[in-house]
Amino acid sequence: MASRTASKDIITLKGSAAIVSEFFGYAANSILYNRGVYPEESFGKVKKYGLPMLLTQDKAVKTFLTNLTSQLSEWLEGGKLQRIVLVIMSKGTGEVLERWNFNIITDGEVVEKGAVKEKSDKEIMREIQAIMRQVNSCISFLPCLDEPCIFDVLAYTDSDTTVPFTWMESDAKLIENPQMVKLHSFDTKIHKVDTLVSYKVDDLDEQ
Repeated sequence: MASRTASKDIITLKGSAAIVSEFFGYAANSILYNRGVYPEESFGKVKKYGLPMLLTQDKAVKTFLTNLTSQLSEWLEGGKLQRIVLVIMSKGTGEVLERWNFNIITDGEVVEKGAVKEKSDKEIMREIQAIMRQVNSCISFLPCLDEPCIFDVLAYTDSDTTVPFTWMESDAKLIENPQMVKLHSFDTKIHKVDTLVSYKVDDLDEQ
């Protein structure tokens, strides 16, 4: 009698870094679209993670995100990246309105000894799907951004990390007394990514 077992896929450090950095690229695009940072017509539809996704067609933003994910992958492979934060700010005043936090926990043994882990690609994709669905539905729980906005990305790395000259030191761009919503997480068995969005609440919204 044939037996059925759940198949596992081999996950290497390089492969895990690629999964996480690619995820951030798609997540950033989804956030920028859903929060209206760029016009709807500047995005094109693709399919990823079994879901319809939107990617920016703006050349400058595409170049920025491509360079960003490449650098993140390098830091992830070295076990140097602790957190990524996508910050949405008022274009007029620079006030921070939202912080999308992606906290990263890395298996140090894999980085030091080059070990591999096992987890099915389908399971990882299901976990990422859950996060993307939450991002796509964020309009239901986040305040409307009714002013022109810009974004920035903060990377929290180990103190001994080599940082390219194109990156600059920055303050944490915090929000005073923010509201917070914890989103789903995903785990490659090498990198675990916990997601959280914090946002500014107007005094009128609190009443």
